[in-house]
Amino acid sequence: MPALSPTMQAGNIGTWQKKAGDTLAPGDVLVEIETDKAQMDFEFQEEGILAKVLKDSGEKDIAVGNPIAVMIEEGGDVSAFENFTLEDAGGEKSAPKSEDTKGGSEASEAPDSGSSTAPPPSKKEGGEKKDTSPAPQAQESDSTGDRLVSSLERETAAPAVKRLAKEKGIDVSKIKGTGKNGQVTKKDVESYQAPSSGAAPAAVAAAGGATYVDEPASSMRKTIATRLKQSMNENPHYFVASSVSVSKLLKLRAALNASSGGKYKLSVNDFFVKAIAVASKKVPAVNSSWREVDGQIVIRKHLVVDVSVAVATPIGLMTPIVKNVGGLGLESISAQIKELGGRAREGKLKPEEYQGGTVTISNMGMNPAVERFTAVINPPQAMILAVGTVKKVAIPVEGEENGVEWDDQIVVTGSFDHKVVDGAVGGDWIREFKKVIENPLELLL
Repeated sequence: MPALSPTMQAGNIGTWQKKAGDTLAPGDVLVEIETDKAQMDFEFQEEGILAKVLKDSGEKDIAVGNPIAVMIEEGGDVSAFENFTLEDAGGEKSAPKSEDTKGGSEASEAPDSGSSTAPPPSKKEGGEKKDTSPAPQAQESDSTGDRLVSSLERETAAPAVKRLAKEKGIDVSKIKGTGKNGQVTKKDVESYQAPSSGAAPAAVAAAGGATYVDEPASSMRKTIATRLKQSMNENPHYFVASSVSVSKLLKLRAALNASSGGKYKLSVNDFFVKAIAVASKKVPAVNSSWREVDGQIVIRKHLVVDVSVAVATPIGLMTPIVKNVGGLGLESISAQIKELGGRAREGKLKPEEYQGGTVTISNMGMNPAVERFTAVINPPQAMILAVGTVKKVAIPVEGEENGVEWDDQIVVTGSFDHKVVDGAVGGDWIREFKKVIENPLELLL
């Protein structure tokens, strides 16, 4: 089992793209593997022949380093491995237990990644306790688009159909396809009924019928739960909120979009991401993280501002990163957010595109019911900014009795890690952020 991301401790086997006896070339997709954050393709990097599959599709919680298949050199005797077993390959070890995992987060990178945001080598992440209770089968990934149908992969589906199945929590390989060559269709997914046994949700009967349904948590949901619980337990959160006028910003945005000729379309969030970089440069203590390096506790002060942008996807929250925001213009920021967000929803992000970052923004402003909210810090970062929706607020006009004017305002709430950022410093950061948003021409300087 390969380590396909810096946080991966165990993985689930998806669909094998090769069968015993198939020739392998560098770059060939051997098998799909579900990591703690995404469904990914394992591309083989050597020439050889697949002699034996040791772990079948759908097997869960296989620790990194455990044997999953046997490869031999070209010209080797595949039949000699017909009765080869996992024990013959040295057996397997158990996946790391989640309670033994400390530190790390979805915002961390591998120590040897060369990134200024890399966590210390002493921290481990993402271990999942092996669970013998029913769990959802590995889902087919659509990250590489359509592929040639192999004899092992009789049930296949178009990317849109796979995405629909993923959203419904259905394993495509369990559906009998009615399309050409046994291909699974949209109608097959919508009409699929899970068997009463196995990994199907268990409905608990009660007088008058079932009152609830138990759905097994996915690997990604378990990872999110573990890390956010860890964040709340280990990071002393405090919150600073402010009402920010965006009337000028909205006018500037409208003017820029009108003059773009369709080349770009800026959102309020694009301006907020840029303003985060400006405020973080003026109050650099916020653009820091709590680390342990070689047994010593340090506060790492990052020299560039990499903003993680929270994106809701069908399988859970992802935080793709816009890197070095201080060196980017609004047009570039907007394009990157759209492109990264789209691939996040399709499950096509690379680990380096969502692991890292120095601060995070979570914007729920598109929901008019959300006036304000607080967000959980994305460790090892020290700050996350929660953004509510735009509201019209009546402002008294000086010198006019009963005179008011309407102002567009948004409530922003910063969650800060008190280990790294003192309360007064968090207040300073919110003040600088408010200043640049209410005077948005400063973003163009």
